[in-house]
Amino acid sequence: MGRQERVSSAPGSEFMIRQVLTMYAVIETGGKQYKVANGDVVFVEKLEANNDATVEFKVVALSTDDGFKVGAPYVDGAKVTGKVLKTGRGKKITVFTYKPKKGEKRKMGHRQFYTKVQIEAIEA
Repeated sequence: MGRQERVSSAPGSEFMIRQVLTMYAVIETGGKQYKVANGDVVFVEKLEANNDATVEFKVVALSTDDGFKVGAPYVDGAKVTGKVLKTGRGKKITVFTYKPKKGEKRKMGHRQFYTKVQIEAIEA
């Protein structure tokens, strides 16, 4: 999934080996952008798709061994496909609003819907 690269943290020190991603993409969904690589699992805003369905994402930027491509607004011919693993709701958050000295307060809860997607392929 990537190549290994030797890097030194300080002069005269031991070399460390780190993994370098050779191909990744920046996708856009739900008004947000995510940096993904093959095999990544991401939690995105709720998609209208069933479990085990295949979904495609718009590619904003793409990095390959040949270089980095940025779209205007999307990269032509690039496609990222993923498999829907699960659709659910996140943890509950508490929202509390008040106005001081007025005796006005309100407590609310919210659980955000999400879709868990595993990235299967990045095609350039």
